[in-house]
Amino acid sequence: MNDKHAKAARITPGLGWVLRSPARFLAMGLGSGLLRPAPGTWGTLAAWLLWLLVPLGASNAGIGIILALCFIYGCWICQRVGQELGVPDHGGMVWDEMVAFWLVLWLSPAGWFAQLCAFALFRLFDIVKPAPIRQLDAHFKNGFGVMLDDLLAAGYTLIVMALLNWAGLFG
Repeated sequence: MNDKHAKAARITPGLGWVLRSPARFLAMGLGSGLLRPAPGTWGTLAAWLLWLLVPLGASNAGIGIILALCFIYGCWICQRVGQELGVPDHGGMVWDEMVAFWLVLWLSPAGWFAQLCAFALFRLFDIVKPAPIRQLDAHFKNGFGVMLDDLLAAGYTLIVMALLNWAGLFG
């Protein structure tokens, strides 16, 4: 390990460190990734709260474009912050959970019960990492890989949500 990575590996991110850079602030989920235990769950909760700010009737095209840009930017910031920390997928980096969960909320049935189910399913798939998520997560050790595994967890969540909706669970 070179000196730069050895120094980076010793960083324990705190609020002061996170606030020194917009990339850090976003990668760490606006600070939610600093909360313990389970920073990924805190980041997903923060995403859910922020989703409440999306205006009703917002354009699907607009939301799709914003989510795509958040994904692309997330690849860059997670790569950069992961390098600074010396850990490609540091547990405090939760921008990946946030963007993926916004996708889930956008495409899931409306209503608090559906959103609660989506939250639980997304966390389950993000933690368990069923195939091929675990394999891809092990293969891609960069910003794209950080973002990809949560995008796949969102895909699994959306499939189950569609089945639950088809079964009439959400009205």
